[in-house]
Amino acid sequence: MNIWLRNPFIIFITLFLLFSCTKKDPYSCISCHRGLHPGLVSDFENSKMSDHFSCEKCHGIKHSSKKDVSKTVLPVTATCQNCHEEKADQYLNGKHSIAFKAIESLPFTHNQPNAFIKGRKGCGGCHSAGFDKISDRYEKNSLKPKYGMGCINCHTRHMFSKKEAQEPESCKTCHTGFDHAQYEMWSGSKHGSIYLSNRAKGMDTKRVPKCQTCHMVNGNHNVITSWGFFGVRAFEKDQRWANDREVIFKSLGFIDSEGKKTDFYNKAVKLKMIRTDESEFNKIRNSMVRTCSKCHSKSFVMNNFKNTEEMMREADKLLAQAIREITIKEKEIPKMFSFYDVNTIYQEVLFNMFMDHRMKSFQAGFHMNPDYSTWYGYAKMKQDLIKIKESLK
Repeated sequence: MNIWLRNPFIIFITLFLLFSCTKKDPYSCISCHRGLHPGLVSDFENSKMSDHFSCEKCHGIKHSSKKDVSKTVLPVTATCQNCHEEKADQYLNGKHSIAFKAIESLPFTHNQPNAFIKGRKGCGGCHSAGFDKISDRYEKNSLKPKYGMGCINCHTRHMFSKKEAQEPESCKTCHTGFDHAQYEMWSGSKHGSIYLSNRAKGMDTKRVPKCQTCHMVNGNHNVITSWGFFGVRAFEKDQRWANDREVIFKSLGFIDSEGKKTDFYNKAVKLKMIRTDESEFNKIRNSMVRTCSKCHSKSFVMNNFKNTEEMMREADKLLAQAIREITIKEKEIPKMFSFYDVNTIYQEVLFNMFMDHRMKSFQAGFHMNPDYSTWYGYAKMKQDLIKIKESLK
């Protein structure tokens, strides 16, 4: 027998080194952090990630004691991209990766408290999904390394569970409330009611769509829709709608008083706030039609899309009328992207009309929730217009 195998001391040392240097305890990460962050350690140990990687794969090897904590590498999307290249590329080319740039481009952002945006206690909380693609000045403020990993918004650290991310509640944190109540619309729709009740009873949930079914077909992390968040496009064949849209674009600052495109317009196009390419718009829209047609007839799908887009047109009609009323009174076009940083009642109502009630008018249509589209959307817009007219007297 080999002398190495006959020596008990050598066998002990070999086994000690083997188990002390496994992926579960690299550089004594686990033994130290179990006392500091027991929840994170437990999540990691119970994750599939721990079956393949150790801590240094994402956090580096420079930190080994409390004296060099600052040397810890905090992962960004590029870290995940090393192993999940296809999904990371889809994410980086989608809307979520530019989430922070979107709010950073808006004029109201820079008037907000530091904690509200950079501290993530307001809009920055959800829009931090795009922190790892922002400018160097945020890196200098330690915001990039601290919050840079966009993937963790859905694949929560340190479990990184795919199963967890595939449930509709993973979208709920951000897609809920005032201007983006998609979770409430879906959960109250027939789709959501069936899914949630069947899941609670342990029944099959595959017969109805959840968020990921329609917005992440085959696991695509691009998450792009034809109309986009604001529901605006630069091309419009319906002349009446085109006229109303021009008024709205002026109020949004996309075009000036003479109808010329502004620098903000060009920025908004890059940040996917405006749809300008009709062929691309139709390609994405047709993709959603195919998705819905897996369960419904194409005629049913097209009819619902048509009616929802007509709701958008009618909502834009009311919004444009409100803008015209204010413009006549004030001799200038109100700026809707001032949001709630306004000085008059009618400007505040206009903000609610655009960001809350108009959104629900069409978002609820696409999410098959007529109650939301009516009482939280279109009906509210009618009331908003009355309030604006009354406040202008």
